[in-house]
Amino acid sequence: MKRLTGFACWVLIFTVVTAGSVHAQFSYKIAKLKYNGGGDWYANKTSIPNLIKFCNANLRMNIFPEEDIVEVGSPELFSYPFVHMTGHGNVVFTDAEAQNMRRYLMSGGFLHIDDNYGLDKFIRREMKKVFPELTFIELPYNHPVYHQKYAFANGLPKIHEHDGKSPQGFGLIWEGRLVCFYSYECDLGNGWEDQSVYNDPEEARQQALRMGANLLQYSTTAF
Repeated sequence: MKRLTGFACWVLIFTVVTAGSVHAQFSYKIAKLKYNGGGDWYANKTSIPNLIKFCNANLRMNIFPEEDIVEVGSPELFSYPFVHMTGHGNVVFTDAEAQNMRRYLMSGGFLHIDDNYGLDKFIRREMKKVFPELTFIELPYNHPVYHQKYAFANGLPKIHEHDGKSPQGFGLIWEGRLVCFYSYECDLGNGWEDQSVYNDPEEARQQALRMGANLLQYSTTAF
């Protein structure tokens, strides 16, 4: 039996799940990932709603305006075409959670991991549980993820300074498909926050939102 992949699969799932509800007027929802280990998965409370608002206004997407929260091991993970993960500290996936995430990504899902500073060593370890055979590779600047609605000729924008390093965008590629994008030394999610949270210059916020929009557009149209 042929498996539905990519955005068509998620639209079908969302339509079935939300039929008859007030949510049915929207094409789909996106979610923030809740994980164990003690890290602050709940960081950046205004970021995803702001990204959704930006995408709906500028890319004519029809995303439900509020984020959902989904746990790594939950079957509800498969209800979302795009899942965002952030935090500063420890991350722990059980074997069952890692297998659930693996099935989700292999089935057409997309995970955006945004290092909020301090996540790197933990997420690299845990994603090895998900894909032992894969390694994060730095994506070239000509990768389509940087050239959707908005062009980023030099890769990720730098939103917040951490260790004086340049921002890097890493990916996990499964059978030729980018299934996970990892933004490092960048802080995209902080840039999506309300301006009053970090008092970032508006141009920095716009750059962060545009790159986030590229990720959403890529994850829902590229396959």
